[in-house]
Amino acid sequence: MTAYALAHLQPPATLPEEVFTYMERIQATLEPFGGRFLVHGSLPEVVEGPLDGMYVLIEFPGMDDAKGWYESDGYQAILPMRTDNMKGTAVLLQGVPEGYDPAATAAAFRALQNP
Repeated sequence: MTAYALAHLQPPATLPEEVFTYMERIQATLEPFGGRFLVHGSLPEVVEGPLDGMYVLIEFPGMDDAKGWYESDGYQAILPMRTDNMKGTAVLLQGVPEGYDPAATAAAFRALQNP
């Protein structure tokens, strides 16, 4: 099942050179794990709520691939170039299966909430 790496980043007004180097090197860390950018550096069109920053969304074939990439020596070597220079949050998310039914999820959550 597809998995995603999602980052909400708050870059400074002027990006330090290390951030550009990080951006130049990240693709090579993704390739061994089947990762590909779906969103990178674009500012979203806000339709609800406040927004501060930008988003990055990377797709992986599965959660093991996403974890493998994040924990890899290659990515860990460049990660401080970003984290030392901009605030942000990054998460790994499991996607939903083919034919996903949000109504079934609502029913399951409702049952947990009202035993």
